[in-house]
Amino acid sequence: MGRARTLARWALGAAAAAVVLLLTGLGGAGLLVLLGALVGLVCSAVGIWWFLAHRGPLRVAGALLAVAAPLAVLVLYVLWGPWLTGLGALASWSVALVSARAALRLIRDVNGTPARPRPKRRPRPKRPVLIMNPKSGGGKVARFGLVERAEKLGARVVLIDPSVETDVAALAREAVADGADLLGVAGGDGTQALVAAVAAEHDLPFLVISAGTRNHFALDLGLDRADPATCLDALVDGEELRVDLGSVSGRAFVNTVSFGVYADVVQLPEYRDAKAGTAVDVLPDLLQGGGGDRLDATADGQPLPAQQALLVSNNPYAAPDPFSAAAARRPRLDGGELGVIAVRVDGAAQAAEMAVLGTNSTGLNVLTAARVEVTGKAAAPVPVPPSVLVPAPARAPGTIAVAVDGEALTLPTPVVCTLRPRALRVLVPRHRPGVIEPQPRLDWRRITELAFQTPSRSSAS
Repeated sequence: MGRARTLARWALGAAAAAVVLLLTGLGGAGLLVLLGALVGLVCSAVGIWWFLAHRGPLRVAGALLAVAAPLAVLVLYVLWGPWLTGLGALASWSVALVSARAALRLIRDVNGTPARPRPKRRPRPKRPVLIMNPKSGGGKVARFGLVERAEKLGARVVLIDPSVETDVAALAREAVADGADLLGVAGGDGTQALVAAVAAEHDLPFLVISAGTRNHFALDLGLDRADPATCLDALVDGEELRVDLGSVSGRAFVNTVSFGVYADVVQLPEYRDAKAGTAVDVLPDLLQGGGGDRLDATADGQPLPAQQALLVSNNPYAAPDPFSAAAARRPRLDGGELGVIAVRVDGAAQAAEMAVLGTNSTGLNVLTAARVEVTGKAAAPVPVPPSVLVPAPARAPGTIAVAVDGEALTLPTPVVCTLRPRALRVLVPRHRPGVIEPQPRLDWRRITELAFQTPSRSSAS
């Protein structure tokens, strides 16, 4: 506690020094530069909004503004920026962040905040069955020799035929009926989730092989995504993790369920062959309310009306933080909570507000919940002229587009997302190069309280 208190005081002192440097050392030109930087940030956000939400001249203007605004700020700094003062303020703020995080880590350890359970060593499976998709990840199964390596380690490999539609869950159930004592998948996250559900149903270990395109689930498990063959080491030297398994209207998911803009884009047939181009083509209609759904939802009873985009994740993602290596990752997969990110942007002004205020803006909600229910479409927004609409895929009344682990689905409303805590036994290799220790949330109020606590008070707490 004494070390934590000292670090908290260092953090506050360094933060105060950064503020003092900015306020007293910059002078009139420096304040002008700071104001210019803020204006540049707002202009860049407006430009991005125009580019995504419009077509024609306004899209071109948005692209130019999004690029020109940061360049103008850079030029402003080069011409008038007080470099020594700026570097001093940046160094002080860096010390403040490092000290604050170190203090919070110590407090977490002292107070016994629940950490991730240590993996348990498991004996080598006797009858493992691995389902592999040869097309996944652009042919990673063949490129890394996964079939040959798995069979040498005693696994039975079931290859999916890409030319026919295959019920992957049925393959997994057949393997269980034949006596499999482990199920594994070399494929995308959507396929991983289907087999994981069968493994959880029969309380069998589940092996993740990072042979998909993005491998988000493998990333958060700490597996090596560059060499999926290393995942097979778990068959001979493995340890077991218990992780949560998400459920959306009875279907399992391991990463995310998306509603709104992204789900609508994924539904389009041309999306699989040209993801970026398709998104750019249809986003103006979706964001302006012409071809996309605005959805009403609740998270543990909290209303989230008329959302353009809603992301529900199996455990929350880390808060955006440029000083954290885990900014775009889930710090843990066994926390027992859904992460929720809800976005509602009604124009360029609100886009600029979101760029400046982040999670404090009115258009962005970041929270956790045990149950998320998407009740259906919101009231129709202001219509877009029919001449610019892209026809949306036909859907039955009372249904909405949903992307489950990146797979396009159409589900009847209401769509309910829940979590099954620690329902999935995941077998992982002992050596996992991607494991990152979760960072505590940066809480300056807690740092201030800690810095001014007396030793007797802090010991009592």
